[in-house]
Amino acid sequence: MAGITLAEEVRKLNPDTEITVITTETKAYYSRPMLSHGFSREDIETKIILKSFEALQDSGIHVLEGIKAKSIDRSSHKVHCERDDIHFDVSYDKLVLATGSDALIPGVFKTERSLFFVVNSLEDLLALRQLRNSVLLTDQIPRWAVIGGGLIGCEVASDLAKAGDQVELFHALPKLMEQQLTEEDSVSLRKVLENLGVELRLDTLVKGIETSEDSLNTIITEQGVEPGFHGVIIACGFAPRTQIALEAGLAVNRGILVDDHLKTNDPDIHAIGDVAEWVDGKIYAYIVPVRQQAIWLGQYLEGKTHNAWTLPDFKPRAKVHGFTAQNPYLL
Repeated sequence: MAGITLAEEVRKLNPDTEITVITTETKAYYSRPMLSHGFSREDIETKIILKSFEALQDSGIHVLEGIKAKSIDRSSHKVHCERDDIHFDVSYDKLVLATGSDALIPGVFKTERSLFFVVNSLEDLLALRQLRNSVLLTDQIPRWAVIGGGLIGCEVASDLAKAGDQVELFHALPKLMEQQLTEEDSVSLRKVLENLGVELRLDTLVKGIETSEDSLNTIITEQGVEPGFHGVIIACGFAPRTQIALEAGLAVNRGILVDDHLKTNDPDIHAIGDVAEWVDGKIYAYIVPVRQQAIWLGQYLEGKTHNAWTLPDFKPRAKVHGFTAQNPYLL
């Protein structure tokens, strides 16, 4: 969202500016926030697509799809790229890092990567839907373990339950969405999820995942074991993709550090979106501020504004079926 919104804003302001988008994605430009509602809608594969890469190309934005940006040579203003073992460079005058984030995988699960799913990309969603459909073809009700009671975990759990699946949500803390919700709203969210049929395992630390000969998964907790899951989804937060910036010598903390003009410590490199850590030390991984960063930066790069970016007034909202927070979200 950050990268394409920026590219479209620059194209609108100045059709003569050469814009190249480097992305590992191969499907299209899609709505990442819709990923967590990818089970109760049968048309999600088409509805999630915002614009094809062909349409972006036709608008004058050069999209290099399926490309891995390997490194940045700041002295020569080049990005070293790779596709299918072919290496090449892309030159830039201004470089914007909108690399987004990966799903955060706690260390205890990193050796068990083949045993669980995440919900971080369209490819992830398609793999989950394929598994779900294969279970439905056997006339069974899919049974899921969702590990993580934050925003994404609660959204995914609610959508799977809405679709008619059996869901157990494991959370290490006693309160759901503790980083976003007040105590009152967290209690309300718990009731909503329970009414949807989600079984909650709060205050339950998951220590591992095992699989059996019948391809079902077992969740191992401090309290015991929970067998019989067709799929396990880990939703324990996000990890900004900062490696390419770190290796290029840019200042990095949790995210890539930027000033109030979204500029890194290199005057020709900016960062926006899930990967940008603003001057207040926070990363604003929400739709409204991400879009506003992209639009503002497009205007700044084209000389249409010289004022600093300011955080817009916005209200986050958990996309949990039947839930509305009564108090402002915690930021």
